[in-house]
Amino acid sequence: MTKRTIIPFGPQHPVLPEPIHLDLVLEDELVVEAIPSIGFIHRGLEKLVEKKDFIDFVYVAERICGICSFIHGLTYCIAVEEIMKIKVPERADYLRTIWSELSRMHSHLLWMGLMADSFGFESLFMHTWRMREKILDIIENTTGGRVIFASAKVGGVRRDIDSATLKSISKSLESYKNELKEITDIFIKDSSVQHRLVGVGVLKKGQAYELGAVGPTLRASGWSIDTRKLGYAAYKNIDFEPVVETSGDSYARCVVRIKELFQSIDIIRQLAGKIPDGPIEIKITGNPDGEFFARTEQPRGEVIYYAKANGTKFLQRLRVRTPTFANIPSLVKMLPGSSLADVPVLVLTIDPCISCTER
Repeated sequence: MTKRTIIPFGPQHPVLPEPIHLDLVLEDELVVEAIPSIGFIHRGLEKLVEKKDFIDFVYVAERICGICSFIHGLTYCIAVEEIMKIKVPERADYLRTIWSELSRMHSHLLWMGLMADSFGFESLFMHTWRMREKILDIIENTTGGRVIFASAKVGGVRRDIDSATLKSISKSLESYKNELKEITDIFIKDSSVQHRLVGVGVLKKGQAYELGAVGPTLRASGWSIDTRKLGYAAYKNIDFEPVVETSGDSYARCVVRIKELFQSIDIIRQLAGKIPDGPIEIKITGNPDGEFFARTEQPRGEVIYYAKANGTKFLQRLRVRTPTFANIPSLVKMLPGSSLADVPVLVLTIDPCISCTER
């Protein structure tokens, strides 16, 4: 007779960088149901808009999440700028897009290392994070920070990147491709990696759409949906297409992120070649009055910022919908039918960021 057992997974687990909790209903070693519980973190960041000047709040927005900090700050700035009808200088848009793609690269490399660690490939974990350090060095050289950039501001950016540095970044990233390919080929071709990922946690195309999945989780199930194609910042001037896989399993989600690494290098190369001269910010006068939904593409998927202002220096309301929140229903759908040993790998395939989700 099959015995049903309920096993708690998280909020503390060696694989998890952040506290997600799942009650797993098992029949022997097979997961038949997963019940998520979120709410272990609450920092009251959205409420702070009532006490922090709308100019200064960008620093708080960046701290919603360390890994995708820049794009959080950028999305907040876009929302406020649209309310105030501010036209950001074109050079600032290009710089914002370059830092967005560097942020995407360091996030994906961090995820790849954690993924390797989840199935016990420690040397692959170390080599992947060694590669990530090179991206962090570029970020540090251009912004002064390694994870929190603090370079986006309402009306533009705080720092410029000179032409010589842009050429150097573009050249170093091109040479970076060969070394990166050696590491990513292991994820794509190694039999032990394929054994843990291929056919595990399949999310069908229709399911991904119905459950509201976003980012690599959605694109790995066959949907060519990427918020960057809306053309915010300088993406409207860049030639690229969303990376799409069709199998919808853990392996496909891994491959999408790997291909996006090389796509980001190409996007940065295009940006460095097209960036115009000019100012990097404009002076802000007055206070915002109105409301706006801003949408951008984080490494994990689409993030939405709803900002409502009332003509004072403090926003009346801020609401953030993060990609992890959107992807948790898909995770719950993937888990039934998998073995208990596959649960840590499956959780990581959506690249969960709980501090983003709960704030």
